Amino acid sequence: MPQKTNQKRPMRPAQSQRRPGLESKMKPRPRSEKPDEPGPRLNAKVALITGGDSGIGRAVSIAFAKEGADVAIVYLNEHADATETARLVENEGRRCIRIAGDVGREAFCRRAVQRTVRELGRLDVLVNNAAEQHPCPSIEDITEKQLERTFRTNVFSFFFMTKAALPHLKKGSAVVNTTSVTAYRGSAELLDYAATKGAVAAFTRSLSQALADREIRVNGVAPGPIWTPLIPSTFPKSKVKEFGSDVPMGRAGEPVEVAPSFVFLASQDAAYMSGQVLHPNGGEIVNG
Repeated sequence: MPQKTNQKRPMRPAQSQRRPGLESKMKPRPRSEKPDEPGPRLNAKVALITGGDSGIGRAVSIAFAKEGADVAIVYLNEHADATETARLVENEGRRCIRIAGDVGREAFCRRAVQRTVRELGRLDVLVNNAAEQHPCPSIEDITEKQLERTFRTNVFSFFFMTKAALPHLKKGSAVVNTTSVTAYRGSAELLDYAATKGAVAAFTRSLSQALADREIRVNGVAPGPIWTPLIPSTFPKSKVKEFGSDVPMGRAGEPVEVAPSFVFLASQDAAYMSGQVLHPNGGEIVNG
């Protein structure tokens, strides 16, 4: 891995003007528009998306395909959902490979990255999105097994996937991590889940600093209540019925309303953003 140089990049030449200043006299002139770029925002890129079979991961996969990217989706064992996601990606004229396995295991993460590069030719964007949650009324109900399992999926996998992907990421590549509104406001019934999402926020900020010299951007998305399979599979019916009603917008969000945040952060539209988190959460103010 290249060593950090800690060298400051060249600054602008010394100059001064009378107030209020004229842009026409600045050297160099500020850039107010980008050169015309051919094709979509992720044209010819390759993205690996964990938890890509359904929910937010599926929406991100489709959105990336619409922007010109080929996609590798990683999932546990939801084969039918993964097949449908692949079909939707391929409908956009892009390639999609499906990779089943446990992201909580480092060896699998290495194999997933290797297969992505082997079959799709490169890797430009890593989306760490896979997660699990287990609502519990009290910390006394959280077993050691559950705690480790939640951290393995929600935190360890982010380390493992990033570590495996890093040798293939180049200048201009991007890592986008899914955290959660629970990292910022907490959740009494999701203590271990919220703790993992707080760890993801800290991981995002720290990794962005570690990779800044390599010009690899690292950002995050912190969704609020989003209607995904995670909800009916973990909450009781009464909770599902009211899910999302407590946010200012009064409803749960849809995965398609979250995906544009990932597209933005993965693309050069976010070229001057790293270590940041976007908050598609229905209007909650989280000061994050």
